Amino acid sequence: MALPAALQNLTLPVIASPMFIASGPALVAAQCKAGIVGSFPALNARPAELLDVWLTDLQKELAEFQAANPDQRVGPIAVNQIVHQSNDRLAHDVEVCVKHQIPIIISSLRAPPKEMLDAIHSYGGIVLHDVVSIRHAQKALEAGVDGLILVASGAGGHAGTLSPFALVGEIRKFFKGPIALSGSIATGDAILAAQAMGADFAYIGSRWLATQESNVSDDYRNAIVESTAADIVYSNLFTGVHGNYLKKSIVAAGLDPEALPQADKSSMNFGSSSAKAWRDIWGAGQGVGLMDDVPTTAEMVARLKQEYDAARARLAL
Repeated sequence: MALPAALQNLTLPVIASPMFIASGPALVAAQCKAGIVGSFPALNARPAELLDVWLTDLQKELAEFQAANPDQRVGPIAVNQIVHQSNDRLAHDVEVCVKHQIPIIISSLRAPPKEMLDAIHSYGGIVLHDVVSIRHAQKALEAGVDGLILVASGAGGHAGTLSPFALVGEIRKFFKGPIALSGSIATGDAILAAQAMGADFAYIGSRWLATQESNVSDDYRNAIVESTAADIVYSNLFTGVHGNYLKKSIVAAGLDPEALPQADKSSMNFGSSSAKAWRDIWGAGQGVGLMDDVPTTAEMVARLKQEYDAARARLAL
C-alpha cells in the first residue's frame, strides 16, 4: 500500500513523537527543517488560544525556510490530540488544526470519534492513532484511522509491555497501512530494524529530549545523558496510564521508585484546568543509555541518517 503523501519524501523514515512540555515550536521547527515529521501535543500550548499562534508561526517559519532552501526536504507538522472525556479542549484544538489544515493528527488514548475523523479527512489530513495492544489497534482501525503508532515495551512516557516483534508481527497480519514503531529507538540502526520488522517508520521521542531545542531544563537533559535503561521506572501513578519515567526525578519528588502505589484509571485528567502535579516527573524510554551528548536537532538527524545508511550498507541493502 502506498504511503500517504504527507509521509513521503522525508529525509529519514522518522516521526518525532509529541512529548509533554518538551515538544515546543523550536523543537518542532528544527525537526521539520531536518526533513522528518515534527510534532507536539496540542495541550502543550497553554492557554488554548496559544495553539493558533504556534501553528501560525510554525507554518510561516517553515514556508520561509522552504522558500530560502528549495532543494531541502522539509517535513510536515503533526499535532497530538488526547481523546479522553476529561480533555475539554479537544473540540477547540481539532477546529484549530482543521483551520490550519495540519497534515497529520496523532490521536491518543481512545479512538477518535467520527466527527473528528471527518473534519481532518475533509482537507486531506490523516490520523495516526497510538496503541499498545492488538485490541486497541483493531478498535482504532474500526473507527477509521489512517495509520497506527505501535508503542512497544521500553518507550518513553505512556508505553505498553509487548515486544515490538510481537506487536508489529500480529498487527501486520490484518493491517497493511502505515505503521510507526516506538520503543527505545535512538540510533539509525534501530530505525532500519523497525523497518525490517515490518514498520514503515520509527517513532522517536526520548532522543529529542537531549537536544538543544527541547523545552526542558538542563537538569532534565543532563539526567537523560547520565542515565541507562536501569534508571527507568514503569508506573501508572503519575497520569493513570502506565508509562516510563526517570528514577532520578521520582526520587527528587520524595517518592520511593521501588514502592510506587497504583493509580486508579479514573484519576486521568487532561482538562485545560488540570493541575500538573507531576510536571517534574520526567518521562524517558529505555534507550537513554545510548544518549551521551546534547546535539542540535539538525546534528542528531544527520547522525541518524549516517547510522541508517551505514546499517543498510553493512547488510548490503
